[in-house]
Amino acid sequence: MPPRHLADLNADERRKAVQELGLPKFRADQIARQYYGRLVADPEQMTDLPAQLRATVADSLFPPLLTEVRHVVCDDGATRKTLWRAGDGTLLESVLMRYPDRNTLCISSQAGCGMACPFCATGQGGLNRNLSTAEIVDQVRAAAAALRDNEVPGGPGRLSNIVFMGMGEPLANYKRVVNAVRRITSASPDGLGISQRSVVVSTVGLAPAIRKLADEGLSVTLAVSLHTPDDELRDTLVPVNNRWSVSEVLDAARYYADRSGRRVSVEYALIRDVNDQPWRADLLGSKLHRALGSRVHVNLIPLNPTPGSEWDASPKPVEREFVRRVEAQGVACTVRDTRGQEIAAACGQLAAEG
Repeated sequence: MPPRHLADLNADERRKAVQELGLPKFRADQIARQYYGRLVADPEQMTDLPAQLRATVADSLFPPLLTEVRHVVCDDGATRKTLWRAGDGTLLESVLMRYPDRNTLCISSQAGCGMACPFCATGQGGLNRNLSTAEIVDQVRAAAAALRDNEVPGGPGRLSNIVFMGMGEPLANYKRVVNAVRRITSASPDGLGISQRSVVVSTVGLAPAIRKLADEGLSVTLAVSLHTPDDELRDTLVPVNNRWSVSEVLDAARYYADRSGRRVSVEYALIRDVNDQPWRADLLGSKLHRALGSRVHVNLIPLNPTPGSEWDASPKPVEREFVRRVEAQGVACTVRDTRGQEIAAACGQLAAEG
């Protein structure tokens, strides 16, 4: 893990850290407003901080976190994927997507992933390590600054939505992810001020952690990567299902919906001849309706195949029939707008290429 960074600290910890440097407490919020409010990560650019203090603050609170390795863009510049290198050489990714009504950043919570889902590029590579709270938050700060400073085609903009759907299983890095959510959603000087309702935290189904998240008092959207409604296939597609079955995951999702008052999103990567059969659409719809009623939405994802993979996306007629059958069970179902296919935007593909 990297050394302590300002974004790792809550307000009390931040003030204590500043006092340990021999500085008055007010400097803590002053520095935090530069980072969270002005999106400045280099103390040398913090003009309201005395010049003689900047190097000390940099050494103590701003260790190098993430360095851009490269950007790749597609969709006429509306999608930009960034490969980052952490201080220890670890590679991770984030993807910024511009839409007419919002600007969404997909962020990583781990370098690699230990969930071993066979159709996922990140899962194929295994887990390198958890990311620190600051490494997660700084992906967001950097994207917000890039949008504001007109570095992304489409003119100056504001980052509006965050999805924890990049590399890693967020709930397997639970404490740091929850801390990062609080930094992302708190107002300056404690955070970046993005609405909790505009944050999505995904999971492959770590049922106890879903219940724990429900008790945090957050109003983020929970997204459950289900990918099939039956345990027999899910044991293979999502190996963690061997620990927590579909019914246990849906029970936990219902608890989250009850506690948060938020609708749960169910992610379903549609894979040709694997999980796209009509009977699976019927079973998915009926199970979700029983478990969650109207408090669920199925997000159908056309598979973005990884190089050399045996998996492929389902044909459009099959996709349309799947949607029809899920909706016939009284469950909302839409197909995700696919972005970034020509730039290897499926999580982990860019890092795998180095």
